[in-house]
Amino acid sequence: MSDPESLRCSSVRNRGGVQRVEGKLRASVERGDYYEAHQMYRTLFFRYMSQAKHAEARELMYHGALLFFSHNQQNSAADLSMLVLEVLEKSDAKVEDEILEHLAKLFSRMDQNSPERAAFVSRALKWSTGGSSKLGHPKLHQLLALTLWKEQNYSESRYHFLHSSDGEGCAQMLVEYSASRGYRNEVDLFVAQAVLQFLCLKNKNSASVVFSTYTEKHPSIQKGPPFVQPLLNFIWFLLLAVDGGKLTVFTVLCEQYQPSLKRDPMYNEYLDRIGQLFFGVPPKQSPSYGGLLGNLLNSLMGSGEDDDGAEEAQEDSSPIELD
Repeated sequence: MSDPESLRCSSVRNRGGVQRVEGKLRASVERGDYYEAHQMYRTLFFRYMSQAKHAEARELMYHGALLFFSHNQQNSAADLSMLVLEVLEKSDAKVEDEILEHLAKLFSRMDQNSPERAAFVSRALKWSTGGSSKLGHPKLHQLLALTLWKEQNYSESRYHFLHSSDGEGCAQMLVEYSASRGYRNEVDLFVAQAVLQFLCLKNKNSASVVFSTYTEKHPSIQKGPPFVQPLLNFIWFLLLAVDGGKLTVFTVLCEQYQPSLKRDPMYNEYLDRIGQLFFGVPPKQSPSYGGLLGNLLNSLMGSGEDDDGAEEAQEDSSPIELD
C-alpha cells in the first residue's frame, strides 16, 4: 500500500474512532450529564495529546464545544474552545481557511460579555500569525468583524475590519453604523476616519474600496465626486494624491482643508503618518500627540512591537472609537 493511501486509510479509521467517542459523549450531554461529559472530554483531550493525535483532539474539542453551546453550557463550551487553541498552539497545524472558520464559529457562540471570549480571540489572533505578530491573520479578522457586525457591535467590528482586507464589507457595515447610530451631519466622519486609518496601515486598496463603496451606498450622500461635504472631497483628493505621490499636492491639500480637518483632532495625526508613509515626510522629532491619542495611533499602526505596553493593548483587541 502506497504512503498516501496508507495515510488516507489511517485518517478514515481515526475519524471513525472519534465519531464513536462523540456518539457516547453526545448521549451523555443529551441526558443532562454535563459535568461528567465535560470531564470525559478533558480526559480524552489529554489522552489524544499524549499520543500526538492532534487532529483528533482538535476535532473532538471543536464538536464538543459546539454541543455544549447548543445546550447553553457556556463555561464547558468555552473551556473546550480554549483546548482547541491549545492543540493549535502545540501542534504544527497550518493556518487554513477551515480552521479559521472554526475559530470564528466558536467565537460567535460565546457569550458576548464573557471574559473567556476576550481571552479566546486574543489567543486565536496570536496563533493565526505564528505568534510573531500582534495584528492577526486578515481572514480571521474579517470573520470576527462579520460576527460582531451581526451583533451590532459596530465599534469592535470596525476594528477587525481595519485589520482585514475587506474594504467593501467594512463600508457596508459603516453605512449601517452611520444610519443607526450617527447624525445626518456625521455621514462623512464615519468614512473619513476609516480611510485615514486604512492608509496608516499602508492598505491603500482597502482605503479606496471603503471610500467608493460607502459614498455609493450611503442613502444620505449625493452621488459624486465632487460631493456636497468638503471632507469627502478632501478624502477623494487625498486618495488621488497618494497614487501620485507628490508631496506638494499633499501639503497644499492638507492646508486648504484645515477647517474640515479640525472637526476631529486625530485627523492631522493620521495625516502626519500618511505623509511619512506615502510622501517621504520625515517623522517629527517630538510628536505633538501623546497620552490617549498617541496610544490609539500606536495601537492602530501596530507600532512598537517590542514594547510590552503596546503588546498588551493590541492583545486586548481594544477597538478604535469613531468619536
